[in-house]
Amino acid sequence: MEGILLPRKIEALPLAADLAREIAQRSAPLWEGGSLPVPRVRLETELAAALKRAFSAGRIVRGLEDAERTLAAERAGLQHADRKTGIARGERISRLLVLADDGAPRFYRNTESLLRRHAPRVLALRLSVDQDTLGALIFGAGQRARLLLVERKDSVSDILLVLAASWHDEQVPNDA
Repeated sequence: MEGILLPRKIEALPLAADLAREIAQRSAPLWEGGSLPVPRVRLETELAAALKRAFSAGRIVRGLEDAERTLAAERAGLQHADRKTGIARGERISRLLVLADDGAPRFYRNTESLLRRHAPRVLALRLSVDQDTLGALIFGAGQRARLLLVERKDSVSDILLVLAASWHDEQVPNDA
């Protein structure tokens, strides 16, 4: 998590350093044998609303396999553009993987592999909810979602800003 580059929209804000620090401090390996730290996040009202906004805007891809295909296609497009222009792009967070907290170790191993292949432009967040709760939130009652890919920098920035505000509020006493 050292030296993560946040989206430009966030990087210029005063809270950027605090957000990067909180992401690192709240991170733990995805699974018992894992080595890639992923922040653990409570699903609060504001975060749920940000995820719903991303879904309403058509910026959610559901499931590990579809996320893998989407990220691979994007990487190929970025590499093509870099070769064509001769200019390498910066490597900053532009996509989020949002994970339910009840996956099997194999699921988290596969997710960790995906994150490594697409680092550093993909950041994962492990929510404090199960796949039934996450699925119902985004897709409706009776639906499951173990993994969501949030596309587009504006939706990613929206979610990260919601997290920054939430984490900041945790640190400020209520009577302040």
